Amino acid sequence: MLKDRRIVLGVTGGIAVYKACDLASRLVKRGAQVRVVLTEHACRFVPPLTFETLTGNPACVDMFGPRGGMDHISLAKWGELFVTAPATANCIAKLAGGIADDLLTTTALAMNGPVLIAPAMNANMYRHPATQQNLELLRQRGVCTVGPESGRLACGDDDIGRMSEPEAIAEAADALLNVRRDLEGKKVLVTAGPTVERIDPVRYITNRSSGKMGYALAEAARDRGADVVLVSGPVHLDRPRGVEIVDIESSAELCEAVLSRGPWMDVVIQAAAPADFRPASYSEQKIKKTGEGLALRLENTTDIAAELGRRKRAGQVLVAFAAETSNLLENAGAKLAKKNADLIVANDVSRSDAGFGVDTNAVTLITRGEPEELPLMSKRETADAILDRVALLIGR
Repeated sequence: MLKDRRIVLGVTGGIAVYKACDLASRLVKRGAQVRVVLTEHACRFVPPLTFETLTGNPACVDMFGPRGGMDHISLAKWGELFVTAPATANCIAKLAGGIADDLLTTTALAMNGPVLIAPAMNANMYRHPATQQNLELLRQRGVCTVGPESGRLACGDDDIGRMSEPEAIAEAADALLNVRRDLEGKKVLVTAGPTVERIDPVRYITNRSSGKMGYALAEAARDRGADVVLVSGPVHLDRPRGVEIVDIESSAELCEAVLSRGPWMDVVIQAAAPADFRPASYSEQKIKKTGEGLALRLENTTDIAAELGRRKRAGQVLVAFAAETSNLLENAGAKLAKKNADLIVANDVSRSDAGFGVDTNAVTLITRGEPEELPLMSKRETADAILDRVALLIGR
């Protein structure tokens, strides 16, 4: 959650500048106020106007701007976090040496808050002893780093040196500004996404779950210190770092993965949307169209949340989701007792701005007390609100 947090984004002259545009946009979408400082070389790749449009704030380049050479002080006082992405070998060397010969490096030197850098360069430049020593020196001083990653570089090599993806850098910024460790040492299992119930080799039954809510919960729990296991159905999302991921396809596989790990968990969050029904039989060959239609017999799948509730041990917290299209509170409230859950997260999936496939959610938290209706917010913000309640349940 970065709402109203003030971030200074330093951008240096490397081909990964295009990713810095995406990063600026993502930080703004998370609610941050972002002011961008570019080096002159960075402007050769992307003009300041691009960042001004993305952030709604002036982008700064000139050491001797409107404040007559004092912009670095005002930026450093304004910012709560300084992020440099991409951070070239040259920039890293300057930061390590305390050199302040442009607006970016003078602002970094004047910062009192945390500093995060995302290195990006050729693999040989990254491995050079000078670069490694500079990075180690910066880490000793408390500077945080994210990346670099391995992959195809601008020079054509497939090696280390790629700047981390903007989402990973945004997550690192979020973690630095929102240090909460209330789940330190807790084991948390989160399920996410849909299941696939196969009819024949080319057809299956599934649902519209994107997995975004479950993935946000896994990332938020990780950032709060938990050891996280994410059991994921088929989704098209970036895999979160620092989380054990178990890939499943069917509801039966989900059930086995969850029940086998459940006894060792302090918290189980059943955010996945497993199918309630599956084909009673599977055809090894593609079912041919005959013109007479097809009657498909379905059978019930295991109610995984209810089975978790039946097996729940003392002190364990079980969170289940209720995706409803009508009678939200009544239907979700009934599930609280039926599944022996400690918390039901109810959401109206008929809304276009909440539920399946979108980046926002509006949920109601149902416990044995009064329901708490949360406003529309990002799924990451929703995840943190859910975990706030989970932390209280653990304390209870």
